[in-house]
Amino acid sequence: MQETYVRALAARRKAAPDDTLKVWLFVILHNVWRNQVRRARPDRPSADPDALADVADGRPGPEQELDRSRLRARLREAIAALPESFRQVVVLCCVEGFSYQEVASIVGCPTGTVMSRLARGRALLRRLLQPFVVGAPARKQVS
Repeated sequence: MQETYVRALAARRKAAPDDTLKVWLFVILHNVWRNQVRRARPDRPSADPDALADVADGRPGPEQELDRSRLRARLREAIAALPESFRQVVVLCCVEGFSYQEVASIVGCPTGTVMSRLARGRALLRRLLQPFVVGAPARKQVS
């Protein structure tokens, strides 16, 4: 985050007046992250569990808390298992709440590509999380 703000302050005169500040900062953040990934090459980036699955309900009992913690872990694993291009779009749209146009600007691809990646990413998440859904019908495997 500090690197993002340092770069934003250094380039504040380069920002177009019609750019949304939040989107502009996420473009910088995305580029900083992309550069770090290129340098470090981690196996899998970990996602913030609270940002990914924060289900608000009254005061949960121990059983509900355990279920929520298992759900967060499964969701983290499922999102981490997505290919990087799908994971980026799913997190930016579904977790961060950006519009398709804003995500396209952040990631640097056309809006149609964002929509396609989001649809495919959500379908993969459904498939990965299907075994954990209570009362969900089991799907037959096609060979």
